[in-house]
Amino acid sequence: MKRAVLSVLSVAGLCAATGALAVDNIRGLAMTCDNCHGTGGTSVGLSMPSIAGLPEAYLKNIMMEWKTGKRASANMTRLIKGYSEDEIAALAGYYAKLPWKPQPQSVAADVLLKGKDASEACENCHGKTGASEEDDTPHLNGQWAKYLELELMKYRDPGFAMPHRKMTNAAKKLGADQVQPAAQYYGAQSK
Repeated sequence: MKRAVLSVLSVAGLCAATGALAVDNIRGLAMTCDNCHGTGGTSVGLSMPSIAGLPEAYLKNIMMEWKTGKRASANMTRLIKGYSEDEIAALAGYYAKLPWKPQPQSVAADVLLKGKDASEACENCHGKTGASEEDDTPHLNGQWAKYLELELMKYRDPGFAMPHRKMTNAAKKLGADQVQPAAQYYGAQSK
């Protein structure tokens, strides 16, 4: 009996230590994220978001939505399922502490004007330029326009699992011809 208790305690201790080591080695975990999201979480891919400098609460929430299946993503759901809640929290904290680096994109003046008008539906949460100060609202300023457009299309698609109702309602207020200009407007913002 004494051996059985010691064995159980040893296994429990090993599991706890393994989880603690993984969280202590957050940079090692982050390297997996950096493969897609760019070195230090700053993306160079047009359809891949930058994650460095996004609010910690937002990052943790969205990763937990993927882990539980509340939010759809073929790649992220598969990847994040292997992470513990402690690892998810550590990754969210790690990336939130890094600086947000907008990736300014040039946009024709007429598209910029159309996008500014279209983005009025987004201002309550994301602000006029997309540089939100809210803990649960991601930055849009300088985020890749193509990524923003793809996300808006997901929110507009009733068959796609996107749990944020306020965002779904706002995206549906945009006309189909306003999605791309709104995304390009925010992508062109550097502040």
